[in-house]
Amino acid sequence: MTIETSRRNFLKGASASVAVLAFGATPNGGLASSPVQSSNITPFVKIHADGTVTAIIKHFEGGQGAATGLSTLIAEEMNMELADIQFETAPADINVYSNLFFGFQGTGGSTALANSFMQYRTAGAAAREVMLQAAAIDWGVNASELVLKDGVISGAGKTGSIGEFLSTAAGIEVPAKPTLKAPEEWTQIGNPQKNRLDSSAKINGQAVFGMDIQLDNQMVVAVKRMPKLGSVVSSFDDTASKDVPGFIMAKALPNGKGVVAYAENTWAAFQARDALNVVWDDTNAESRSSADIKEELLAAVNTAPRYQGTEVTLDAANAAIDGAKTVVEREFYFPLLAQAPMEPLSATIAPTEDGGVIMYDGTQNQTGDHQLMHQILGLPMEKIQVKTIYAGGFFGRRFTIDMDYATEVTLAYSMTDGTRPVKLAWSREDDITGGWYRPAFVHKARIGLDEDGKIIGWDHRVAGHAIAKDGLFKDFFVRDDVDHSSIEGTAHSVYAIPEMHVGLTDAGKSTTATYWRSVGHNHNAYVTETMMDVAAAAAGQDPVTFRLAHLNSDSADHQRKAHVLREVAEKAGIGQDLPEGHYHGVAVHKSFGTFCAQVCEISINDRDYVQIEKYTAVVDCGVAVNPDVVKAQVEGGIGYGVGHIMRDEITLEDGAVVQQNFPDYEPLRITDIKAIDVHVVKSNEAPSGIGEPGLPPAGPALGNAIAASGRPAITHLPMIYNGVDFV
Repeated sequence: MTIETSRRNFLKGASASVAVLAFGATPNGGLASSPVQSSNITPFVKIHADGTVTAIIKHFEGGQGAATGLSTLIAEEMNMELADIQFETAPADINVYSNLFFGFQGTGGSTALANSFMQYRTAGAAAREVMLQAAAIDWGVNASELVLKDGVISGAGKTGSIGEFLSTAAGIEVPAKPTLKAPEEWTQIGNPQKNRLDSSAKINGQAVFGMDIQLDNQMVVAVKRMPKLGSVVSSFDDTASKDVPGFIMAKALPNGKGVVAYAENTWAAFQARDALNVVWDDTNAESRSSADIKEELLAAVNTAPRYQGTEVTLDAANAAIDGAKTVVEREFYFPLLAQAPMEPLSATIAPTEDGGVIMYDGTQNQTGDHQLMHQILGLPMEKIQVKTIYAGGFFGRRFTIDMDYATEVTLAYSMTDGTRPVKLAWSREDDITGGWYRPAFVHKARIGLDEDGKIIGWDHRVAGHAIAKDGLFKDFFVRDDVDHSSIEGTAHSVYAIPEMHVGLTDAGKSTTATYWRSVGHNHNAYVTETMMDVAAAAAGQDPVTFRLAHLNSDSADHQRKAHVLREVAEKAGIGQDLPEGHYHGVAVHKSFGTFCAQVCEISINDRDYVQIEKYTAVVDCGVAVNPDVVKAQVEGGIGYGVGHIMRDEITLEDGAVVQQNFPDYEPLRITDIKAIDVHVVKSNEAPSGIGEPGLPPAGPALGNAIAASGRPAITHLPMIYNGVDFV
């Protein structure tokens, strides 16, 4: 197998990677003060004199396993064990390390492995061929006589570490079409025994996260932000802050979004921030409460949709439904949700000896950080570095339209004399009230079924805040003025449904909105899969049989979706007798190119409390580069999604956020789900997304299990406000 590769880009990347050596980082994230003896064979592979290999990771590691997955591809093509590969994050360089789907360097949309699968394999294969050629030159033999395995080149009666041939390798042109290993030769890709590379450092405390950054002479800043969404600073008094030991100064952000308290440490910064007396201008601030917003959304969804998201018209769908034997209809509400990552946001900017700056950030958007500092600080791009470090989960929170926290730290740094590092620290309360959320949505679905119980018409209406119209992905999601991220997973549903119309109305903004995990799929899958159960009940069929009846074509999507559905039904024991008080719920969904089916088993005790006994999941994500990481992502997606659906919402009172911390915005507890069993389909299809596809089916699988107990389908979230109590 061969693939075209770009010599020009390799050279560009090799040049860029020199900067990594001059200001690099050790595998555990500590700063390296001097260059090491090594050679960048490609922008993604660095070989050291001692024979070790480092993979340069362009996507940041926020717990999703990108570093392990991409390192696996390098290890595979270089015939090495994954455990023998080190990794480090790439510098900010849009010309070399761009996300191939985005066009800039960034992480999100479950794209890390999907867009880099061939790129990193090609880089590894190119490095292998260069090193073999270098050894052949040094030994005066033919490269075809040599093999590279475990960092050692052997053949023609000779043996040597690849580190011995770096000087010769540096003069060899990188092959334009390296030969890739055939799938039947793979030993690393698809091997379930390969453990994550970042686990040890995170377990033993060596891993460096944003909050861990401690630089000499650094200041810590905390920001007093608007009490109501949209308020701006009118004036402030820092008299009380001056009594806080360690307080340095306070300044209003130039954009009016808060007042910065500078201090010698984090505790002093928080205390000084809290002591600030700020007068706010609420002229343009949000003044509505959540009940007002919900009422506006419900009014919007009960009018004719403004946009049509499918080729089928509303009239055609209604005509089919009007002729149906049975019609079912439900209305759904999804509240604002905060991402609430376990590590609150932080970032640090420090001056460098060459008159520039470096930002330390667990960032989803290296290109954005780079350009933001250029615009605010007025420094040349070459004087600005971005050091990507670990982040404690992100779930989309580190990718906002105005790059809120990166803007805060850059503005805070710009208001100093530039001689001391400035570290921004958010508290948990800052995060919950920070103003960036999954927007509220409402849906209304009406389905018509014929005499055989087949769906013949579906009118599906959605109203909510169109996230993509304000953001970086406008060109990707918005077509003919329709924000397809609002209806993804419902429009063009992978079911054979004639006369299905999906209409969209962009309701007024309830707050600033960002890309919560799985974006539009998180609410669209809930509605679609809940309605499939409602329709199945109306047809007198079991939910699995009913779904399979609408996955009856030879199309690849139907076949793959039907396969995971059948598999999960078998593995979960659908159709078999359950203990008294136990119920099954099923859901299946395609998102980010991946098919995931889940069965949730619950029990209801004599006090009517619901316990999630087990989730069984089957996922088809094409080639599973690291099945252990795939399972972990599905497990995480189930837990994250279900936790929010069970209990959480962000509410507003007169424009101010009510919730403050985990006591009133409770994450999933370890006792909430007793067991999760994930099965990965073996496939030769190209890898697709895996970071988010575990989430969309989790909520409707739980809801359908609760409905199977005889309760009404839960359509207004969170579940606890529908008479459902969890153990």
